[in-house]
Amino acid sequence: MTQFDKAKPYNDLPLLPPKQEIETKKVLIKTISASRALGKLNGALSNLPNPNLFLDTIHLKEAKASSEIENIITTNDEIFKSLISNKNHNNPLAKEIISYKSALWQGLIDLEQKPFITTNLCIKLVQIIKQNNSGIRVTPGTTLLDGKGVKVYTPPTGEDVIRNKLANLEQFINDNDKLDPLIKMAVMHYQFEAIHPFADGNGRTGRILLLLYLKMENLLEIPGIYLSEYIIKNKTNYYKSLRLVTEQNDWENYILYMLDMVEKTSINVIAKLEEIVKLKEDVEAYVKKSNPTIYSRELIDLIFKLPYTKRKNLIDEKMGTPKTVGKYLIELEALKVLTSIKVGKEKLYINEGLMKILE
Repeated sequence: MTQFDKAKPYNDLPLLPPKQEIETKKVLIKTISASRALGKLNGALSNLPNPNLFLDTIHLKEAKASSEIENIITTNDEIFKSLISNKNHNNPLAKEIISYKSALWQGLIDLEQKPFITTNLCIKLVQIIKQNNSGIRVTPGTTLLDGKGVKVYTPPTGEDVIRNKLANLEQFINDNDKLDPLIKMAVMHYQFEAIHPFADGNGRTGRILLLLYLKMENLLEIPGIYLSEYIIKNKTNYYKSLRLVTEQNDWENYILYMLDMVEKTSINVIAKLEEIVKLKEDVEAYVKKSNPTIYSRELIDLIFKLPYTKRKNLIDEKMGTPKTVGKYLIELEALKVLTSIKVGKEKLYINEGLMKILE
């Protein structure tokens, strides 16, 4: 193994697959429990009456947490408000998080058309995240610092070197080998972050690739999971485990960390989904009983798609004229199902019960 020097570009980053045995006994045992939890989440999502209903909310939670890892921090309230209100009122940080969500959706669309993760797809994702024409990093001098400003890693430099390592990563991801897909996902994530192919946006792009990979491998038919929240809560161990692969070739502890992320997040998302579904059923029954003239399943679905809504959303869904949908929202506020707020010249309606679950 080449001696690692954190002050020098790591152009000798080993190609994949790793030379050493990575499917250790501990890793294989953990893979079983992680796969089981992910399978239960897959079933829970698939069994929802409308499996895609909560995806916008789940993906915005993922976007918020992933961006928070990069110190792009705002509140759920600001994100949802920015998404639903006119662009003039958008919080700049919320806009960046919404761009992350757009990149994730675009990646899922691209996977449907071509079920492969490629260098070109990675470039497309980072361009949407950064809202610019970012490409492969060509300028030397990139270094990664820890929270105290100390240099901890210098990624490979030179466009040809970076592209060759990405080509190897692409082949590894898409090869039909016998490596367990969750273990393979962990290896893929390390390698992408170690290559660090872009000037900015590598962390967020790499975390989107995790979700795309789960979808590509049919491990999660409906990609309703927010893995980055686990990383936020275990951020020190995340960076430490990545560094230990680089510095000591310690794959085992890093892979165990990633498998634990999948397992614990799957369990947490199932619990959140159960809370949201219960709340939605209660609201549906309450509105149907209290004001049957405005009740429709489509209306209840819409106010649970995101915590915020407004008249235009109902009009766009062809639920009635501006006057009719305005009446629906006023009546739902009278029933205390929604609460209205003014943002600029707009009136937005918030589903506070849903927002409380998401906090």
